[in-house]
Amino acid sequence: MKKTICMLLSAVMLLGTASCSTSEPKAQDQKEFKPALDTSASCNIRISGGYDNFEALETEFERFNVYYPNVKLEYTKVDDYNNMIGTVLNGNDAPDIYVNYSWMYGREQYQSSIDHAENLADPALGLDLNCLRGNIVLKTGDGTLPMVPVFSNTYGMLINQSLFEKEGLKTPTTYQELVKVCSAFREKGYENPMMGFTQKETTSLFTLTIYPFFFETVANDPEAVKKLNSLDASAGEYMRPSLEKITQFMNDGCVNLESCNEIENNYDAVILRFFEGDVPMMVCSGDTVSGTKKRESRSEEFIANPFKYTFVPVPMSDDGAVFVDMANLQFSVNKDSKNLEMANEFMRFLVTQSELNEMAKNKGLMSPTKDLSFNSMYAAFGMVPESRILSPEVIGVTDDAVLQLRQACYCVGTGQMTIDEAVAFYGKFEK
Repeated sequence: MKKTICMLLSAVMLLGTASCSTSEPKAQDQKEFKPALDTSASCNIRISGGYDNFEALETEFERFNVYYPNVKLEYTKVDDYNNMIGTVLNGNDAPDIYVNYSWMYGREQYQSSIDHAENLADPALGLDLNCLRGNIVLKTGDGTLPMVPVFSNTYGMLINQSLFEKEGLKTPTTYQELVKVCSAFREKGYENPMMGFTQKETTSLFTLTIYPFFFETVANDPEAVKKLNSLDASAGEYMRPSLEKITQFMNDGCVNLESCNEIENNYDAVILRFFEGDVPMMVCSGDTVSGTKKRESRSEEFIANPFKYTFVPVPMSDDGAVFVDMANLQFSVNKDSKNLEMANEFMRFLVTQSELNEMAKNKGLMSPTKDLSFNSMYAAFGMVPESRILSPEVIGVTDDAVLQLRQACYCVGTGQMTIDEAVAFYGKFEK
């Protein structure tokens, strides 16, 4: 009954007299997308991924149904997604569209995820790839495109804007400004001007603050990248500037390590600690930021004393902040889909600046489009000069090399290793 009512309302909306959803495409959006297939077509399109729920995508289903009211779109979660998606794609109940990741490309155990993907760079499909930031689009040797980013990610820090305004301080844009701001907050009685998760090395404060600095040091050095990726023992020297910077960062008193160690995880606990309202800056990833809106109502402190906040780069360099630009989630179309034309039609609808921005805003993640000004949460990253926007995808540093850096920085930052010890141990750090 609910489906029937929604279909009827969708049809009425097309006549300009009503709508089935408050998030229907605006007039300008309708001009951007024109149906290429029979709008009375009826079929089922299934999209698979690892999220428990995907409300932002389901909103896009409703928006697509304005044009194709008889197409049923459904999102299904696959448990242990990364390991199981290949099996699912080879089965009888394979999805029409599925989540993919750049890091799967070139790895034998995930080859099925690439083999089943349609070439989305085919001009005949009509996807608006020009709306995407080119540095996060997967680069392949043969020029094919098995996946397109629908969300992006980066590292930075949540800023309590209300505290900055109250104390008459400005958001730091260089490392020296960051140190001065931390000092100023301490002088004003704030025990922890800057915090972040430190219990484990994965997505730790040390990792998230040093990534941008590290990528800047090797971005224009192909030989360094080659040695780092091969886990050459001598490549440890390429980590030295980053390890020295993280040591300086800790010595400059920006962080109270004991207080940070009380944070249990880099998602829920980080957000709720930030919402207590006494932390000016909280280091985290864009993934963490995506969970802030839903947790405002779970924080008694935030409910009692709400404040303005935003997400900005961590300026670890005296030359200014670096925007580490990465794809977060990507979609592929199963080239063996029984409803391939309609699956491609949905992708043509989705891969536009307006729809990707809409979905990213609903999900709370960063959009993969060239326009970041529409969302105040991420607008600061859109103002970073192009010369300081770096992508691991373009630089070519592999996950294996990043793992070594991550563990080295954690060991040095927590005092478990000296800089020399960490440099010499390159290639030997394990997961």
